[in-house]
Amino acid sequence: MEYVLIFITAIFVNNVVFSQFLGICPFLGVSKKVETATGMGAAVAFVLTLATIVTYVIQKFVLDAFNLGYLQTIAFILVIAALVQLVEIILKKVSPALYQALGVFLPLITTNCCILGVAILVIQKDYDLLTGVVYAFSTALGFALALILFAGIREQLSLVKVPKGMEGMSIALVTAGLLAMAFMGFSGVDKGLAAAFGL
Repeated sequence: MEYVLIFITAIFVNNVVFSQFLGICPFLGVSKKVETATGMGAAVAFVLTLATIVTYVIQKFVLDAFNLGYLQTIAFILVIAALVQLVEIILKKVSPALYQALGVFLPLITTNCCILGVAILVIQKDYDLLTGVVYAFSTALGFALALILFAGIREQLSLVKVPKGMEGMSIALVTAGLLAMAFMGFSGVDKGLAAAFGL
């Protein structure tokens, strides 16, 4: 039941975009089409889950074992950069159209603070490996949900007449703010579930 609580909390209550404000760059940059947003969400989910596993192992068996905790950020960034290169190679072979659609934002996953932030949060929250992976995957799903919802709304906005002063990024930021407020409606759900199941 603990994993279900982590899953719901990471997706809805503490959404990485709307609550923790991580990953805003790809959120605003790759959200013009639902198809591109879905691809980016899948790429981030893959990299985030894999990065959490690898960074957890490095933290526990290298950095902690040899008292090198001060190298955490550098080590984690190097791991994430290598994994992004792997995703780029795979996407280029499997789906060239998606690779082209993601364009410059695919290499930017390397600097997506969402991935580094979650990898560090797993260590700070002192999760074990399985709990950390569940948390990372759930956070990635929350990121993908936010991205796809936002992309769907932006696609609809491109079909309607928007006041001239609100065109482009202005209406996008207002929409993002409204979505963040909507997600605030989930606050307290985690505490209610925890109380209901005695966790």
